[in-house]
Amino acid sequence: MRKLALASLVTLVLLSSVGSCIATSSNFYTRDGEKYDNWSLCRTRCWREDGFFQVHNTTFRPAIAFESLGELKNTAWEVGEGLAERYSGNELAKQIFDYVRDHVIYTSDSIQFAYDEFARNADEVAEEIESNGSSRGDCEDYAVLLAVMFKAAGFRSAVVLAPEHAAALVYLPGYPGANAFWDFRGEGGWIWAEATGRTNPLGWTPPELMRSDLLAYEIGEEPVLEGEGKSEKLATSGGGGQMFFGGSSFFSMLLFLWMLSLFKRRR
Repeated sequence: MRKLALASLVTLVLLSSVGSCIATSSNFYTRDGEKYDNWSLCRTRCWREDGFFQVHNTTFRPAIAFESLGELKNTAWEVGEGLAERYSGNELAKQIFDYVRDHVIYTSDSIQFAYDEFARNADEVAEEIESNGSSRGDCEDYAVLLAVMFKAAGFRSAVVLAPEHAAALVYLPGYPGANAFWDFRGEGGWIWAEATGRTNPLGWTPPELMRSDLLAYEIGEEPVLEGEGKSEKLATSGGGGQMFFGGSSFFSMLLFLWMLSLFKRRR
């Protein structure tokens, strides 16, 4: 009990020191040891209907992304739109990717917030970058910020979920330098946006993920907690790799083990 109280106190102090959190969710509260935001979305758990990624056995929905879209769009959207006024096409996509890769410092949630998991929405991260020149986050923070900024700049984008990892996709057929193109929703031409590594280029898919069970969810304007969209399977259409998904017990077991490990991911 003392450890839980201490963790909550540390998190509240950290959150109060981050201006971006104030701009988007000013009423964080604790319930049953979990941290919730203004939209009653749990920031410290990825699964169930109120989890930030709404993970179930064979599906997910990146609910936290919708806190920065539609009527709720704010700093992340504005930065994406601003870049779209200066660049276009492949160069625009690269500028968005470089902005996130170069301004977010990979940091585990346990170090930053004293929770095993604490997701941040795109505006919280973007506002900190705009105010301080940099921000910190882990893979789901990178993925959500990228997906929102790509969308703001006029691209189709998605959040992709892999065992112990999350990243973004952007629809950019023929992008030079991509080591794999992905089929999603019946369309080829999606490329991977893996910004967690400081030297990663846009379009590079980590080789170990090319043969993983993958799901993706295209983002748009939806309510934070209740949406009609569904995640769909992902498969490579070039550059090697295959999708071994089929509602399989293997994938269900991966997600079960993943949840038991409290969504701890590799970089």
